[in-house]
Amino acid sequence: MWLVLAENHTGFGNLVDAKTSVCSLAELELSCNHLYEGTDLAQRMQAEKVVLELIDSPRCLSQCQILLEQRTTSFAQLLAATCLSKLVSRASALPVKQRIDIRNYILNYLASQPKLAPFVIQALVQVIAKITKLGWFEVLKDKLIFRDIIADVKKCLQVPVMNQKGALINKLLECSLLQSYIVAFVDDQWDCTCNVDYSRPSAKHCKIATSFRDTVLKDILMLACSLLRLLLAKPLTLQDQRQQSLAMQLLKLVLNCLNFDFIGSSADESADDLCTVQIPTNWRTSGSGQFLTPHLGFLNGPFIALKSHRALFKNLGLGLSLGFYLEEHWEFAPNSVHYLLTLWQRMVASVPFVKMAEAHLDTYAPQIEKAYIASRLEYVPVVIRDGLEDPLDDTATVFQQLEQLCTVSRCEYEKTCTFLVQLFDQNARNYQKLLHSSSRNPLEIMVQEGCLAWLVYFVGAFMGGRLTYTSTEKHDAMDGELSCRVFQLISLMDAQLPQSSNEKVELAVLWFLGQFYKTYVGDQLQPNSKVYARVSEVLGITDDNHALETFMTKVVTNLKYWGRCEPVISRTLQFPNDLSVGYPLHCLLLKKLVKIEAVTFMLQNHTSKHFPFLGISDNSSLSDLRCRRVFYSTLLHLLMVDLGEDEDEFENFMLPLRVSFESVAQLFSGSVVQEEAKRMLIGLARDLRGIAFALNTKTSYTMLFDWIYPTYISVLQRAIELWYCERVCTTPILKLMAELIQNRSQRLNFDASSPNGILLFREASKIICTYGNQILSPGTLSKDQVYPFKLKGISICYSALKSALCGNYVSFGVFKLCRDNHFDSVLQAFVKMLLSVSHSDLLQYRKLSQSYYPLSECLTQDHMSFITSLEPRILTCIPTSISEVLTAVDTIVSSSCCASLDHIVTYLFKHLAKGKKTRRGGEISQDGQRLLHFMQQNPEVQQQMMSILMNTIIFEDCRNQWSVSRPLPGLILLNEKYFSELRATLITSQPDSKREVLDQCFRNLMEGVEQNLLVKNRDRFTQNMSVFRRDMAEALRNEVASDPGALDMMS
Repeated sequence: MWLVLAENHTGFGNLVDAKTSVCSLAELELSCNHLYEGTDLAQRMQAEKVVLELIDSPRCLSQCQILLEQRTTSFAQLLAATCLSKLVSRASALPVKQRIDIRNYILNYLASQPKLAPFVIQALVQVIAKITKLGWFEVLKDKLIFRDIIADVKKCLQVPVMNQKGALINKLLECSLLQSYIVAFVDDQWDCTCNVDYSRPSAKHCKIATSFRDTVLKDILMLACSLLRLLLAKPLTLQDQRQQSLAMQLLKLVLNCLNFDFIGSSADESADDLCTVQIPTNWRTSGSGQFLTPHLGFLNGPFIALKSHRALFKNLGLGLSLGFYLEEHWEFAPNSVHYLLTLWQRMVASVPFVKMAEAHLDTYAPQIEKAYIASRLEYVPVVIRDGLEDPLDDTATVFQQLEQLCTVSRCEYEKTCTFLVQLFDQNARNYQKLLHSSSRNPLEIMVQEGCLAWLVYFVGAFMGGRLTYTSTEKHDAMDGELSCRVFQLISLMDAQLPQSSNEKVELAVLWFLGQFYKTYVGDQLQPNSKVYARVSEVLGITDDNHALETFMTKVVTNLKYWGRCEPVISRTLQFPNDLSVGYPLHCLLLKKLVKIEAVTFMLQNHTSKHFPFLGISDNSSLSDLRCRRVFYSTLLHLLMVDLGEDEDEFENFMLPLRVSFESVAQLFSGSVVQEEAKRMLIGLARDLRGIAFALNTKTSYTMLFDWIYPTYISVLQRAIELWYCERVCTTPILKLMAELIQNRSQRLNFDASSPNGILLFREASKIICTYGNQILSPGTLSKDQVYPFKLKGISICYSALKSALCGNYVSFGVFKLCRDNHFDSVLQAFVKMLLSVSHSDLLQYRKLSQSYYPLSECLTQDHMSFITSLEPRILTCIPTSISEVLTAVDTIVSSSCCASLDHIVTYLFKHLAKGKKTRRGGEISQDGQRLLHFMQQNPEVQQQMMSILMNTIIFEDCRNQWSVSRPLPGLILLNEKYFSELRATLITSQPDSKREVLDQCFRNLMEGVEQNLLVKNRDRFTQNMSVFRRDMAEALRNEVASDPGALDMMS
């Protein structure tokens, strides 16, 4: 027995007698049960005491052997493994001979005990790994004795067995045990960046990791490959749990080998699909890649780490294997497709930077393309026949995979295009035959349309790949061949409207048009591009100008016939909108667009007669009206090209909207307001919002203001009064008002003699007050109704009020001077809405907080007299709401809070400073006195905010450091005593050796900071704070790791 020899060797004597062993065993087993399964605290504490005594006992090794040999409970075996791990990890290492005996015993024990619990196996394997690692450089009889463990593993696999079935079971069990051991061996903190025993030099850990990498890691990888080859020699049965478990464990082992930190870069493990594997040069000749890559389908993602070294894929049938997986197994593991395509995308993208004697990718990439395309087409009839979920409905995934595919397609582009042309022609012919057949089968037509939709997507994706890969004229000519077929399909599909249509094909066509535009329309295109040669011959599209005409004609066609299909209309409108606002030289492009006949038709005939989605009917959904904002925004961008100051042309353009407004006004004049009026008004609000968004000049905006004020804006106010509780109506009207009062590009800077700014604010004030006063009593709302029915409208009101107050186009003192109460009314409405919103809602709903806190910043900056006039219970709400989100994750919110606090503190400090200058006759104003009295009655408000900011600076990741630093000087100068207490509390909580360093940090923070809040003084404090934050982090690093709670200033 190795433990007997070991204890004799160390002088501990022989094993205890059998009676003593039995008693000790019973006690230890009982302690194990209490420790791992017990719920009684006293029993657990007593069990921990027994375990600690066992570890420190001179008979620990013999007791561990008894626990392992008796095999009564798994927890007892786990305790034995844990004790052995503690023993071999001690700084005073056991003798070499003793560690060799322990390692050999555990290996034999694992081989002879096939039914051990997995956690016991893992614990024992970790003991071997620790022995091997800590003794990596130890020599006995001129031999590195702890480095032949892989040879022992191979020997275990060669043990002969009598029964073939039993041989398979035993071999699978042995492989599983050995796999667990090797995983622990690799994962047991081998690289120098992991958590290690700091009692040993870190340089030694790095040296061990490097030696392990250079001598053993490759052998582990090759062993895993051989085991995989052995496992996959026969067909796998997925129902066999042993086979499935073993396959997954071996693949994870290979992944661990490839994820090894070869160069000590410590990559972010949270993003394993983005890591780079730096495989050593001497691995390139290995056969690991030869066996691994055909079986990547087992993994659902992380195996993408193989991407970094294409040399592993040489001389292999890689393309055929992965192609088989893409083509045959898409229904079993669809998530794997993303990772496989990512693998190929990255390999193909790196081809220009890698020198390879044999171009294997040129052979396999087209096969991958064919396999993926074939799998998508074969899935179409299955989806339609069995009613399965259609992948085309998940457009985000489709676009992501197409983006990956477009890079792969440019490798041997001729082969891919030829294949796609053949498929397109075949499916188009079949589709035409079905359309002209006397007995039209709807299911067969749907199948062909689904296949054509995929093919159109592929064509668009392949053309999009031209932007990321070096292309030739021959490639452009091939793109022309593909484009011809899509344009012909567009003509075929449009000819059937409105009797027959397919939404998926239309969406695919719009995707194609967007890709064609990005690639072959615009100034980036060569004047004599070969793409138009074939297109001109077949369709007469000779250049990009003709292509634009075709695009806009398609847009008009869709707007005419797809008015009740919101996805198609949205995508259709997005295309011209991108053309009008998203192009770097959009002025030149807009001039081309306005000359197109289809564009002129839209500008002159934007009515429901020509475009049904602009109409109002009982069958139409309110969601269809959302497209109108984009539609009118696009039209106004086009109209503004030649509009200038022509008011008549603008009036002609607005004529359909004028007619609609007058119809609504007539409906309002009746005794009963009809549902039709509500629908018309919702559409008009969206139309005007799109128009207002596009008008970014003073001249054009003035035309709109003169058109809408005062007649039509009163209609909007009347609608708010009638339907304040119906969010489908109030939301678009409030958003329209928020857009109208936003001074974007200084468009609201009216002439000095014009009252338009004041008039506009008065109308906005009326609408906000009407809504704010009415919405506060909607009755009881459930939790899921609070935001859509109440808080969303309040959020829009906050945004609108902030835009008005910060727009710099209204002098608000005029309202008080003229005894106009509109300004006071809207501020009171703000207070009522604020009191109706809980602090938890402000924290929970992001849009609400992003509108409220910028508004509070604006109010504290320019309207402190209003803030100080509030009642104390109301005034408390503002600093309380600020303090709760000073450290918010959203930098917009936290920066606004810091700015608001800075304005409040600065206002108070200036009034206090003014009162101290009695020699100049200064005294604190009435507003300043109210605020000072409030702060004196509630000193904890400033103290809490100072604690939060200091805690953020010292202990947290402060992402908006400049914003946090601005209110601190004022808080410190106003609360010097409390700041001294905070400083003393932090310093005295540290060891004596740290106190002087921390005290110096605080002295440096206030060095050169004067008793004022001038900009120069604030900047000095901000500079000091940057140094203070760095020095404090360095000084407290060890203490934070040991006891972070003791350092929290908030405590």
